[in-house]
Amino acid sequence: MASRKELLKIIVLGDSGVGKTSLMNQYVNNKFSNQYKATIGADFLTKEIMIEDTCCSLSIWDTAGQERFHSLGFAFFRGSDACVLVFDATTQKTFDNINNWRDEFLLQTGPSDPENFPFVLIGNKIDLEQQRAVQQKQALAWCKSKGNIPYFECSAKDGTNVEHAFVTVARKALANAKDSNGVTEGANTLGNIDDEPTPRPNNGCAC
Repeated sequence: MASRKELLKIIVLGDSGVGKTSLMNQYVNNKFSNQYKATIGADFLTKEIMIEDTCCSLSIWDTAGQERFHSLGFAFFRGSDACVLVFDATTQKTFDNINNWRDEFLLQTGPSDPENFPFVLIGNKIDLEQQRAVQQKQALAWCKSKGNIPYFECSAKDGTNVEHAFVTVARKALANAKDSNGVTEGANTLGNIDDEPTPRPNNGCAC
């Protein structure tokens, strides 16, 4: 029996410099670089994965973390099926700001069931363990207070837990999409995201 196909839009949020672009490129292209420039507005990559009997085409959006570019990024929140929140485990302030990112996302998108919207939290740069400023228990406590959001300690540099985190959020997004057939009023339906640029090439599977 032929598998079904779903298009899922995943947005990645967090302060500038936490490694959003690096995480995306590690997951999609299995590459890491220290040479990324700050994202202005938004950019995205795509990857196809199989989740049970469904071929999921993930459109993963990287948004501006710098405050002066926030208004540009907000325009790309529309139609998101899931959100990955990222902080730098070596910088406390980036973790402190996660709550603001979550609140802003919910404000801009207005999902019908915000308490159950698919979020995942990533603490990045755990390869720099000697410089750690945010302890795992802090992140887990925050996740518990927000309805048990899944938490992953990742390294975009060596790939630790990166795939696991993105597959988890994709599974949550797919389950939520099946249950609600679109969580955001006025959002793009699965399989039809308007006004998006042509994605960069990647090594996604051919579903």
